[in-house]
Order: sequence, then C-alpha cells, then structure tokens
Amino acid sequence: MRFPAPYTLKQIATIIGSSYVGDADFPVLGMNEIHVVKHGDIVFVDHPKYYDKALNSKATVVLINKEVVCPEGKALLISEDPFRDFNKLTQFFKPFERANDLIATSAKIGKNTVIQPNTFIGNNVTIGEDCLIHANVAIYDNCVIGDKVVIHAGTVLGSDAFYYKNRPEGFDKLISGGRVVLEDEVEIGALCTIDKGVTGDTTIKKGSKLDNQVHVGHDTVIGKKCLIASQTGIAGCVVIEDEVTLWGQVGTNSGITIGKKAVIMGQTGVTKSVEGGKSYFGTPIEESREKLKQLAYVKKIPDILKRLEE
Repeated sequence: MRFPAPYTLKQIATIIGSSYVGDADFPVLGMNEIHVVKHGDIVFVDHPKYYDKALNSKATVVLINKEVVCPEGKALLISEDPFRDFNKLTQFFKPFERANDLIATSAKIGKNTVIQPNTFIGNNVTIGEDCLIHANVAIYDNCVIGDKVVIHAGTVLGSDAFYYKNRPEGFDKLISGGRVVLEDEVEIGALCTIDKGVTGDTTIKKGSKLDNQVHVGHDTVIGKKCLIASQTGIAGCVVIEDEVTLWGQVGTNSGITIGKKAVIMGQTGVTKSVEGGKSYFGTPIEESREKLKQLAYVKKIPDILKRLEE
C-alpha cells in the first residue's frame, strides 16, 4: 500500500504513538507485508525469529518490538505491539467507508458492461468495458476489474484476509487494506471468494478461468491463462505462474510457487513449491507418475505378506 503522499518518520510515529530511531524527516512512502515490501515501505515484525529477515528486507522502515541496531539507510519504529500498530496505520490510511448505495457513486463502470440485479459494487471500484456481472455478486471497495470479465452469481471479491494473531483474550485480526485486481478476459464462476491483499493486491491475470466454489487467499497472484476447477482452495501469498491447471479439490499451503504449465491433479495437497511443466498428484505432492507407481506397489503388499507367511 502506497500512501497518498510521502510522510515523515516522526509523523508516522505520532500516528501510532511509538518512539523511533532515525532522522525525524526520514521519508516513509507506504507499508507492506514482508513478501511484497519496496523501498520506502514500513514492514512490521514482532518475533525474534524474523528480526533479521525484516531488517534485511527491502523495507526502509521496520516496525519492531525491540531496540536493535538500525541498518544503514533505514529507520526503526519501536513499538510494544507492532501487530496492533500496523493495524492502526491501515485504519488511518484505509479507513472503512460505509456504503450508501447498491452501486457506489464513486464506482467507475465501462461502456457495454452489464450489471445484473442485486449486485453490490463498493466505493472506488473500477470495472472495464464489455463485462458481465451476474446477480448477487459482491464487489468490495477498491477492486479493479479489466475488460471482458465475467463474474457469476454469488461470488465475493475483496473479502478480508484470513490472518489472525492468537492472544490470551482471543484472536486479533490483521486488518486488510489491499485490493483484488482482475485483468482482462478473466472469468470467475459462481460462489467463489477472492480475498483482498493485506496491504497489496490479490491478482488474477489475463485470460484465467475459475470454476465454481473456488477460494483464493490474500495476496495470491494467479498468472495468465490458468484453469482452476471447482472446490479448489488456494492459500494466501501463493504464486501460480502462467498456464497452470489445478483440478478439483486441490488445496495449497501458503507462500508457495507453482511453476508455469504445471498440472495439479484432483484432490492433491500442494504442500511445497513445484516446478513447471510437470504433472503432480497426491498428498504430500509428488510427480503423478511416481505417485501412481507408489500406489500400485501398496496394492501388492497383501500378496507379499501372504507369501512370506507361507
């Protein structure tokens, strides 16, 4: 998330009530999670296991819960609770806006686009030309939809990330301030849910097609001309490269990459990153030929045991 204008380190510290290490006028341009940070961004870290990763990331401001040596060219925000204060910043820069109309007056809708009855289109949504949005679709604030996109009934774009911190009093939610971006010629089936990014974008690129009842987690990027079949669940921060096929009821771990032109067979659990250009099957995931061989060997075990007993 880029701020509407540059802020200073002191201004950011004032918003969250923290101390800081660095020049008061140190420029702060935005905020992001660790996997998408850029120069000028704030990143938060609240566990010693990840201190080095955050301090050595592309972020130039680190929101941290311990006074440490500040890397050269960077600044620190010292907070008792970085998770809480990251949420404060999201609320400050992306506050919730109540909807007053079924289609917000700030929404921009291109020519020849059809919006069927009972569809909700939130604040600052952009929809391109020649799209078809079927009945009972919900498009949350700030979503961006390209040209010639089809979205079927009951789908939700822009729901919150499933991201919580476990506290003694219960689960504390990380507030989502990102977007969903659908490029040209994407088709989304009925009853799909696509979560917005925490601070960045959940993106589905040109020409990809999703079947009914597919879930896409926050900050995931789906490449061009992908096919994703029904009841697939894609976790957050996944990268699916171009022309990948995921068959029905596939599930993935977060933070993995599925290589270009990979084929993932039905009911596979994608527990790790996999190379492109191959077919995969099973849980844990393996190349499909190897997995099918293993299953054939398993079927022979009773006969082997019977022979040993004779």
